[in-house]
Amino acid sequence: MPASPRRALIVIDVQEEYVTGDLPIEFPPIAESLANIGAAMDAAREAGIPVIVVQNHGPAGAPLFVKGGPAWELHEVVRSRPHDHYLEKSLPSAFPETDLAEWLGARGIDTLAVVGYMTHNCVDSTIKHAMHAGLAVEFLADASGSVPYENAAGRASAETIHRTFCVVLQSRFAAVTDTRTWVATVQGEAPAPARGTIYESNQRARGHRPK
Repeated sequence: MPASPRRALIVIDVQEEYVTGDLPIEFPPIAESLANIGAAMDAAREAGIPVIVVQNHGPAGAPLFVKGGPAWELHEVVRSRPHDHYLEKSLPSAFPETDLAEWLGARGIDTLAVVGYMTHNCVDSTIKHAMHAGLAVEFLADASGSVPYENAAGRASAETIHRTFCVVLQSRFAAVTDTRTWVATVQGEAPAPARGTIYESNQRARGHRPK
C-alpha cells in the first residue's frame, strides 16, 4: 500500500437488476449495501477522490441486463450522485473493454477502492485485474453483495459466497474493509486498511502464529 495513496473509487454495476430485477442480491441485505455505496460516494466526493461509475449490459438475447430496459438502469443511489467517469462493459472485469487503465494512469491513480455488485463476479474480476496491473486495491465488503448459486458443481448460499470471496481477496488481492472504516481513512482519521498474505491467512486458519 502506498504511503500516501492517490485513490479512485469505482462503483460497479449498481443496477436495478440486482434490486428490483431478476438477480436480487441476498447478502449482505441490499438496503445496507446500497446505503454504504452512497456513503462511500459521498465521502469520496468530499475528499476529492474521483468516482468512476460502471454499467453492465448483457449480450443480445440474454435474460439479464438488457440494455435500455428498466433492470439495466443504474439505481437511484448512484444515479442521483455525481461521478467523474462513466464506463459501459459486458465482461466481468471493468478493464478489458474500456479505457479504465488509461484513465487511471493519466491521473496517477495508484489505489482503487471498489464497491458494487457482485462480490464474486464483476467485483472479484475487477479487483484481480487491478492487482495484476500493479494497483493497490481496497474493497468495501459491506458495500457489495452476492446471490445464491446452484449448478452442476453444487449449491452455495449468498452469505457463503460473499464471505468466502472476502476471505480469499484479503489473503492476496485487496485490503478488505468496511465502509465506516474506509470513510474514516479518507478523512484522515484512520490508517489505510492492510492487505493480508496467503501465508498469514493459512497459518491463522491452522492455529499457528505467522513467523
